[in-house]
Amino acid sequence: MSNHHRSILQKVAYQAMVERDLLPEFSQRVFQEIAQIKNLQNSPREFNQTFVDLRQLAWCSIDNDDSSDLDQLTVALPEASKDGVVKILVAIADVDFFVKKASAIDDHARANTTSIYTAAEIFPMLPLELSTNLTSLNAHQDRDAMVIEMEINLHGKIVSSNIYPGLVHNHAKLTYNSIGPWLEKQGPTPEATAVILENLRLQDRVAQLLRKNRYEQGALDLETIQARPVFHGDILQDLEVERKNRAKELIEDFMVAANSVTAKFLKKRGFASLRRVVRSPKRWDRIVAEAENYNYELPLKANSEALADFLRKQRALDPVTFPDLSLTIIKLLGRGEYVLELPDGDQEIGHFGLAVENYTHSTAPNRRFPDLITQRLLKFALKLESNSYSVEELSQLASHCTQREDDANKVERRVAKSAGALLLSSRHGELFDAICTGAADKGTWVRIFHPPIEGRLLYGFEAVDVGDKLQVKLIHTDVTRGYIDFKRV
Repeated sequence: MSNHHRSILQKVAYQAMVERDLLPEFSQRVFQEIAQIKNLQNSPREFNQTFVDLRQLAWCSIDNDDSSDLDQLTVALPEASKDGVVKILVAIADVDFFVKKASAIDDHARANTTSIYTAAEIFPMLPLELSTNLTSLNAHQDRDAMVIEMEINLHGKIVSSNIYPGLVHNHAKLTYNSIGPWLEKQGPTPEATAVILENLRLQDRVAQLLRKNRYEQGALDLETIQARPVFHGDILQDLEVERKNRAKELIEDFMVAANSVTAKFLKKRGFASLRRVVRSPKRWDRIVAEAENYNYELPLKANSEALADFLRKQRALDPVTFPDLSLTIIKLLGRGEYVLELPDGDQEIGHFGLAVENYTHSTAPNRRFPDLITQRLLKFALKLESNSYSVEELSQLASHCTQREDDANKVERRVAKSAGALLLSSRHGELFDAICTGAADKGTWVRIFHPPIEGRLLYGFEAVDVGDKLQVKLIHTDVTRGYIDFKRV
């Protein structure tokens, strides 16, 4: 087998994209538009008068180590706080300024609806000249943004909110891996000014309040194993487990709040919007049965508070197998989907897992098409744009985006399986400690602990059930098809 692991996986990724009718490459028309945009960019730019100048605030971005498509900045305004209320601002990149509806770039984004992150390469929704440059909230650059302003009280409740266009400046590009350990008092002080660090401590305090309030409302604290490929040159060397930390939670909490505020903002002004929902689980009986395996009794009717309480207790009792329980629960909850929300709609479906009723996707317009749609709806509502989407269009886009997200997930999983097979291809006959992650008529699945790779248990699966720990021997791998087979020892 060739030593160029990356090129092997790139072929698998490309093939998986094509099989699902996703576009792995940009068209010639897209590159022509990029050239025109660059010409535009070189002419002196008048910043829009309606934009509030907020460049002096202590804005910063927190993202993955290798992220260069920065969608959002955050800042806390301590001087604006009173009675324990803190003002939090979230700035979202103004992608619509450069990506006009029905342009070639927009057509590509609409076709794929999301950036697709595979172990081999990233297939960005927008050309990198935009997503990592012109529409990215890059460090030390002035940028247009949509600003979501929220006043949050000591109980983690949003007491007032507003959305308006702003001019912002990213004063520090920070990462989850440097900020998280520092906030948890487990790591060194990150390289940032005292003003930024003090601001982050305040942001963290407010984020914790938001999170506590959400958990009290029945939000689910789930944790699955996300493994990141580690390459040395073109050789795949390992899969590294990504851990949750306080910095990731801070961004997650502010984004959930910002998305909720955006949905309410559009509804209050009488606009239809795309909602992100997870319906009340159809397979609740299976969730009840799963809890019984752990000697825990859930009510017979779907109840997120009761499920949240069960998950909290299990996390404390057995943190090692908790990610596998989380994965089982996520599968039984069913997938998230996009739906059309009419302003006069009677019943809000809500988001079962997040315990929020008003929820849209609006905070990542460089990476997700629904967020770009929402940005255009916001601009139309604020009379910054004269053109928007019809109810008919939004309805079609909701089901299209749901289907495409599903396709993208399948591509990512497909390449992850091939990466796992590639990593284990020289280790046939070795023994591994494993845990059963799935047991059904169509097969029994186990995950070995290091590297964290899932495969099929072909022999000795009788009486093995989800959560059981066992020892397995690797007997077969097929990189092209992503097959990894074990037998029980």
